Amino acid sequence: MKNRIGLEDSFDLGVRKLKILKKNVHFYYVNGLCDTSPIVQIVKELVGINNSEKLSLQLQSIVENRIVHQSVEQVKTMDEVVDQVLSGLIVVLVEGEGIGLVVDVRSYPGRQPQEPDTEKVVRGSRDGFVENIIVNTALTRRRIRDERLRFEIMKVGERSKTDIALGYIKDVANPDLIKVIKKELEAIEIDGLAMADKTVEEFLVKQGYNPFPLVRYTERADVAATHLLEGHVLIYVDTSPSVIITPTTYFHHLQHAEEYRQSPGVGTLVRWIRFLGVAASLILLPLWYLFVQNPDLLPEALSFIGPNDKSNIPVLLQIFMADIGIEFLRLAAIHTPTPLSTAMGLIAAVLIGQIAIDVGLFVPEVILYVALAAIGTYATPSYELSMANKIGRLFLLITTAAFHVPGFVIGMTAWILLLAGIRSLNTPYLWPFLPFAPKACMQILVRRAVPGSTIRPSIVHARNRQRQPAKNG
Repeated sequence: MKNRIGLEDSFDLGVRKLKILKKNVHFYYVNGLCDTSPIVQIVKELVGINNSEKLSLQLQSIVENRIVHQSVEQVKTMDEVVDQVLSGLIVVLVEGEGIGLVVDVRSYPGRQPQEPDTEKVVRGSRDGFVENIIVNTALTRRRIRDERLRFEIMKVGERSKTDIALGYIKDVANPDLIKVIKKELEAIEIDGLAMADKTVEEFLVKQGYNPFPLVRYTERADVAATHLLEGHVLIYVDTSPSVIITPTTYFHHLQHAEEYRQSPGVGTLVRWIRFLGVAASLILLPLWYLFVQNPDLLPEALSFIGPNDKSNIPVLLQIFMADIGIEFLRLAAIHTPTPLSTAMGLIAAVLIGQIAIDVGLFVPEVILYVALAAIGTYATPSYELSMANKIGRLFLLITTAAFHVPGFVIGMTAWILLLAGIRSLNTPYLWPFLPFAPKACMQILVRRAVPGSTIRPSIVHARNRQRQPAKNG
């Protein structure tokens, strides 16, 4: 152990040496990753062997039976010993024996489950995933107490040996999908997963420079459980509070738990407003700029649209400056301590916004439409999709500025063709519109009541399509 893990070099690596029935028994552990209470109890039990047992050749069996813990496993190689110790378990080695005992006394440092900042709801559970994979799987088990729920764990990373768990319901999830994901995870060759789930995603879906998200992240345990029941396969990565949901389409990134915490009518209204906000974040600015370039396209009733004041700076440049300025503010808000965020907001609204208009840097209408597009960006439930739509908006602005009406049409067509050509884990990205599935489209447009949702989505190719048991008789 001195040679393998630097037992005396690293202060947080420790060994407890006991003498039991005239044989050495060693405990190896990592300070900070182990719970002290069960270790103390185990040591008391083992030391008590000297008072209650006679010299025996079966010391290994005696020690194993005296370990008062529910999780005890045997290991036979030094590689296993090293991996388990560095994962936060303790290893008990008995002199002269070829088998070690591993006891799971892990107690990873971390925060308690709390509501995620990015997926808040007015009503609903306030417990969210944390950076501890054991806690995350337990939060899911609490919601799905099915004997067919599976969590297959593996270690990825030559140096980090990060725990990754594959979660699915055995008689619901598509076995081919499970096999493909497991194969991709096992094929990952990297020294470590310091960025956890994001690194796993890049190996899994091989996204490249495509800005649109190919998997969905969630930090809500109820959202994860809902997708498991639909037939999705989830990937839990230790040290990450986000769970990866596969497979997903474009419209999975437009869903939010708030829709399902309200009545179907209210949920449908919230969904339509969200769709309107996402559409505004993408096409509002390019469409307005198209009308600025071609005022004759506007009917007389809408002739007021377009800047009334002349400016020395081209409107397109104003749009880009304002859009990038809002991005500056977003980045500043991320890096600004909470007590200073209010002051930063006042600076942005009063000093930058109003004074920039007064000095003639921007015309007021540019600020208005850029702000509406930004609000639509923030209304998008998926942070990854909102950033992809921002890139799409800038692309549409450039094509519209270059080619006017044909540029806008060509840009929108290219955007739709790009989305139509994406496949995430062999799943069409624009399903259920391409390929067209009428019933699934209605479920996208209208939030159906839970008693009426008896069929699982066909896109996951679930083994059991029925969500509710058939009635007897």
